[in-house]
Amino acid sequence: MKHADKTRISLQCRRKTTRLFATAALAAAAAASQAQAPAVSDDVVRLGLILDMSGIYADVTGKGSATAAEMAIVDFGGTVLGKKVDLLVVDHQNKADIAAAKAREWYDTQKVDAIMDVAGSAPALAVLEVAREKKKIVVFSGPGTERITNDLCSPYSVHYTYDTWSLANTTARATVEQGGKSWYFLTADYAFGHTLQASATDVVKANGGTVLGASRHPLGSSDFASYLLQAQASKAQIVGLANAGGDTVNAIKAASEFGLTKGGQKMAGLLLYINDIHAIGLDAAAGLTLTEAFYWDMNDQTRAWSQRYYDKLKKMPNMSQAGTYSSVMHYLKAVQAAGTDEPAAVMKQMKSMPINDFFAANGRIREDGRMVHDMYLFEVKKPSESKRPWDYYKLVATLPGDQAFMPLSKSTCPLVKK
Repeated sequence: MKHADKTRISLQCRRKTTRLFATAALAAAAAASQAQAPAVSDDVVRLGLILDMSGIYADVTGKGSATAAEMAIVDFGGTVLGKKVDLLVVDHQNKADIAAAKAREWYDTQKVDAIMDVAGSAPALAVLEVAREKKKIVVFSGPGTERITNDLCSPYSVHYTYDTWSLANTTARATVEQGGKSWYFLTADYAFGHTLQASATDVVKANGGTVLGASRHPLGSSDFASYLLQAQASKAQIVGLANAGGDTVNAIKAASEFGLTKGGQKMAGLLLYINDIHAIGLDAAAGLTLTEAFYWDMNDQTRAWSQRYYDKLKKMPNMSQAGTYSSVMHYLKAVQAAGTDEPAAVMKQMKSMPINDFFAANGRIREDGRMVHDMYLFEVKKPSESKRPWDYYKLVATLPGDQAFMPLSKSTCPLVKK
C-alpha cells in the first residue's frame, strides 16, 4: 500500500473516532441535563388541606388555615421550579372516614403531592395511614395526638406545630418552675383527657411538685359546679384543665363565676387557642396560664405577618394557622432545593433544612417527623392590662424545643435508632 493511501485511511479513522467521542459527549451532556432538569409530576405542584370548615374546629383551623396556606403560596411566588402551585381545600365534617377517602382520592386521581394539614386527631390518623400506604407526604399543624410521631410515625409525615406531650410538658414544667407546686386537675373523662393529665402529672412530679387530686367530667359537660368545689377545697395552687374546646371554655367561665381565681388559685389550660380566649373574654380568662407555639404580638416579624392575615380575615391567627403558613413555605423551599416533587427527595430536604421564619427560630424536623421548636408559656392579661383588641397574652417563660417535646429516648417510633 502506498504511503498516501495509508495516510488517507489514518485520517478517516481519526475522523470517525472523533465523531464517536463527540456523539458520546453530547449524549452524556444530554443525560446530565435531563438529570438536572426540574422533575415536577404533571407539571403542577398540588397541595391539599383536609379541614373542619363548618364544625367545632372551624374557628381554629378552617378558613383561617386555608388563608394562611394561600398566603404562603403567593409569598413564594405562586410557582416552584417554574411550575404552578395549586391548593385544594375540603371539609371532612370531623369524620375520619371522609378524611381518609378524600386523601385517597387526592393522591390517586387528582395527583396531590402533599397534604399540608388535617384538622382533628381522629381524621389525622386516618389520613396518616393513607399517606403511609401511598408513600406521600402529609404535614400536620392542627391535630394534637402525639402518636403521629410516636408509635404511628411514618417516613412521609411531619408533626409541625404542637402535640399533647409538648402542651402538658411546657405548661406543667414552666408553671412548677414559676412556683406553682401543687396541682388539681379537671379532666375530660376519655382518652385525650387522661393522656393530658398523665403527661402533666409526670412533669409536675419530676420537677418537685405534687398532685393533690383530680375530678373527671363527661365530655360535653355544661355544669362544672361540683368539680370546681372539689378543686377549691383542695387548696391547690394550680387547677389544670385537661380538657379542650367547649369543655375548657365552660370550665373557665364557671371558675370565674365561682371566684376561684380571686381566691388565689390559678388555672392552667393544657390545650387552648387564642380564639378560645377571644370567645371567653378577659374578664373570665384573666390570670389563666397556657401554652402556645405562636403568638401574634411576640416581635416585629410576628406582628407584620399577623397584620397581613388580620387584613384578610379581621381576626388574629392562632398557632395552627401560623404553623400551616410556615410548613407550606418549608415544603416549597424543599421542592426547590430537591429539584423535584418526588416525596422521598423532598422529605430528605425538609429534614435537612433548618426552619427560620416568624413562626420558628432554628426549627428542625427529627427522624420521627417531629418539628422541634420553642414553646411558650403565657398568662392571660387582666382587662386593665390589655391595650388594644387581641392584646391578650404576657409571656411567662420560653421552653427550648429540646425540652418542650418528647425526647427521642422515650419515643416508640420505629424510625428512631436507639
